[in-house]
Amino acid sequence: METVEIKNIKLSNGIDFSMIGLGTFRNADDKKMFIEAVKYAIKIGYRHIDGAWLYGIEDAIGQAVREVIEESNGSLKREDLFIVSKIWNTFHSRGEARKCLDEILNNLATPYVDLLLVHWPMGFAENLGLGPFPKNEQGNRLYSDVHFLETYHALEDFVKEEVLDNCEIKPVNNQIEITPYLQNKNLVEFCQKNGIVVSAYGPLGAGQKSTTRPDLPVLLENEVLVKIAKKHEKTPAQVCLRWGIQRNIVMLPKSITPKRILENAQIFDFELTDEEMQEISKLDQNYRVYGVEMLANHKYYPFHQD
Repeated sequence: METVEIKNIKLSNGIDFSMIGLGTFRNADDKKMFIEAVKYAIKIGYRHIDGAWLYGIEDAIGQAVREVIEESNGSLKREDLFIVSKIWNTFHSRGEARKCLDEILNNLATPYVDLLLVHWPMGFAENLGLGPFPKNEQGNRLYSDVHFLETYHALEDFVKEEVLDNCEIKPVNNQIEITPYLQNKNLVEFCQKNGIVVSAYGPLGAGQKSTTRPDLPVLLENEVLVKIAKKHEKTPAQVCLRWGIQRNIVMLPKSITPKRILENAQIFDFELTDEEMQEISKLDQNYRVYGVEMLANHKYYPFHQD
């Protein structure tokens, strides 16, 4: 089996953070296929698995981790892996955040997670039994007034309880959507100046034509990326990922296809030139694939400006 060596970046607390992680959002309806994909990723060298309570598949992540460790005959341990999860919006108050973490740990069947994030800063109404996106009878979204700092203080409590392994009081990571069409230059610069490592979800775009921006080519079919990929004998996806790595951004591509899982990590054997980085920089459209504009009336909505 071909393997890969994935480079790390240091978090501000000194912990190594793999610069390529396996994204798991909407990754498979077939649980068995998803488990095999996670196991394959770990076997070839992935150590960073990005999950979340909302995704509803952390039990499968946990099963994959247990199986691959058992099959390794002692060569792989839980502490070799870096598992990320996220507190969902309906659990933003201090007590509810604890409930969410308990569910996460129970689903993963692990005593701790390595990094715990606040999924979004916008809190939703809690304890209504209306699912992760609660609405009233008129179809209006139901919000809470809980400030995201209260949720963050709950995370600080978890560190003291030793159920959250690699988190410090100072934020170490901010996960945001980043692609060549959404480069988030100001936010990335702010985070990096303040010692916060940025990681990128959805770094390869949606894989289909935008309904809101029909003028934009599908990201991986963009002629600039195709041209650069051809020059380096790589795929456009690998060029996107390499572009992010050269910005010191951790990239979280998702796939359940072994060939693509492998290719997504084979990006440390080439380098984009300054000219190529500039070409890609000019593709920025401030275009979000995973837009959350429907939450723009929330008092803590953060995207009114870049």
